[in-house]
Amino acid sequence: MNPARPRGERYPAGVSLTERSLALLAAATGALGEAGEHRPGQEQMTAAIAGAFENDRHLAVAAGTGTGKSLAYLIPAVLTGRRVIVATATKALQDQLATKELPFLAALARTRQLRPGERPFRWAVLKGRSNYICRQLVAEATRTGVQLELGNPGAANGPSTGGDRRGGAGGAPALAAGEDLARLLAWSEVSGTGERTDVDWELPPGLWERLSVTSTQCPGRTRCPQGGACFAEAARERADRADIVVVNTHLLVLHLLGTPLLPPHDLVVVDEAHQFHDTVSAIAGVTLGERNLRNAGQEVNAVIARAGAPLANSGRRIAEILQEHHGRRLPADGPPALTEALALAGSRLAAAGAELRATQPGDDDAEAQRLRALGEVSALSEAVAALLAQPDGTVAFVEGAANAPELRLAHLEVGGLLRTPLFEERTVVMTSATLGATTPAALGLETDDYRHLDVGSPFDYRWAGLLYCAARLPPRDSPEFTGAAITELEALVNAAQGRTLALFTSHRMLTTAAGALRQRLRWPLLRQGDLPPPQLLERFAADDATCLFATIGFWQGVDVPGPALTLVTLDRLPFPRPDDPLLAARREHIGDDAFRLVDLRRAGILLAQGAGRLIRSATDRGVVAVLDRRLATARYRTELLEEVPPLRRTTNRDEVLEFLASL
Repeated sequence: MNPARPRGERYPAGVSLTERSLALLAAATGALGEAGEHRPGQEQMTAAIAGAFENDRHLAVAAGTGTGKSLAYLIPAVLTGRRVIVATATKALQDQLATKELPFLAALARTRQLRPGERPFRWAVLKGRSNYICRQLVAEATRTGVQLELGNPGAANGPSTGGDRRGGAGGAPALAAGEDLARLLAWSEVSGTGERTDVDWELPPGLWERLSVTSTQCPGRTRCPQGGACFAEAARERADRADIVVVNTHLLVLHLLGTPLLPPHDLVVVDEAHQFHDTVSAIAGVTLGERNLRNAGQEVNAVIARAGAPLANSGRRIAEILQEHHGRRLPADGPPALTEALALAGSRLAAAGAELRATQPGDDDAEAQRLRALGEVSALSEAVAALLAQPDGTVAFVEGAANAPELRLAHLEVGGLLRTPLFEERTVVMTSATLGATTPAALGLETDDYRHLDVGSPFDYRWAGLLYCAARLPPRDSPEFTGAAITELEALVNAAQGRTLALFTSHRMLTTAAGALRQRLRWPLLRQGDLPPPQLLERFAADDATCLFATIGFWQGVDVPGPALTLVTLDRLPFPRPDDPLLAARREHIGDDAFRLVDLRRAGILLAQGAGRLIRSATDRGVVAVLDRRLATARYRTELLEEVPPLRRTTNRDEVLEFLASL
């Protein structure tokens, strides 16, 4: 470990971090008034995290819905006197911690009394560079304008190089985009943070991307004409002065993999840790598609006219080859046509990089454009080199939309990537409502390396509802299954009087079920795709009788407490696709235990997340219905149900209909 305890500080005499944390938890609960309550699980979790920080030992905490886990980890973090990085799965949760929980703790007099030296604490939110508007691009846009072909979100940043700038037929979209551009430029002059989340109106697709940069495009503070006024750099400076730095897991992983983005620290909290493995896998790998090379070509063209055309040509050729292999794993030595196309793209990227280095810019704006293009070209050169080398322990496959395929290189294991930079150099607390028992091992921790704790949930699940398996339905691969499942769903929705979140593992089943039941149900039915997700959820929560039919994207993060949600249905157990190329490679790599470590682990977490949509408060009641008989008959059902909230379990349809009718 890398001890960073403050020198010369005196904690309250003879009082441990655990004791101080529990004292602050009691004060915080009391300050919440009627909203505060004694939660044994929250108390247990707070004490365990304080102990982990004091003893420098990793901790994995499963904390069910309603535990109050945010305060449970923030309180020891605030009181430890050491800098703590708190990584969350979403930017929304980042903002919640920074605008609600942390200000609440800072306002308590007891917090300062229990801090080392009785000093106040500071916190900061730090996001990836593309979340902040770029002052240099704003300056360029103010002077020369930007491209407004906003129907293509992948287009590169930079001033217009000619062509049609209308953004659509008839000029109307361009007019609207121009108004939004002017408004966004004006906003950037008065914004205190420059953050995308602070823009309080709907931007047309692609506009924000025109005025922000990625970490590969940014030349850095000292080389950028606007570096001294940079919003992203200001955010990093605030993080350097903070005791608690709230980041998303993507930023943490980038830091761990070698891009220095965070201030020095030796304590880390990873919230929603069940998603951490997939985040590491996505970021540690390489992804290349036509859009990447086309965008790089546009960046180069902005500096050297037509010099980027070969990159766009390479992008088209690679896309043509990838379409032939869409959704499939690729052999380590090919296919030969792809290897040749990648090698040619690498040569063209090298040539573009050489031209950019030799170019003499005419002014500061031109130099900034040159450096952005050079950063993009250099990053793509590294990606192509990795794809050509395909190191041991990686697998290459083709994913993305069929008309826009992407070549991806992913690691079969992520534990080796995390052990040294994360677990050997820092003390880590991982927590989630659905922290599977195999998650720490998948991240590279041995059993003796950490303590595992399950504090449960304060909710009385056996009183709150039922977990129903429709065991009488035909097998899922039977021709009769779809019709029987829709009929079963109709009966359940009618008994619940609407108030249903129906989740599906495929768009095909969603379309079929929604199409059939819109004609047969008397309750309003919203379908994923009818409206943007936030508006769908708002409409769903506002009308107690409404049903929402959606796919896997709504399995996690939906929070609709109260009577608007009484029934959650799952059309089948959420096992991953057997033909998923990355997971197929991982199964082969793991061997005999692959089903448990790959398929059961993912299905169990997703099943628990889906079931977790139902009971969001102590007064919620309802039914989780799984229309897949395997939950009642398969030999692995016990292990699959280990992560699911302990609702009463039944296969009796009449019992379920009667219970729903009583609510």
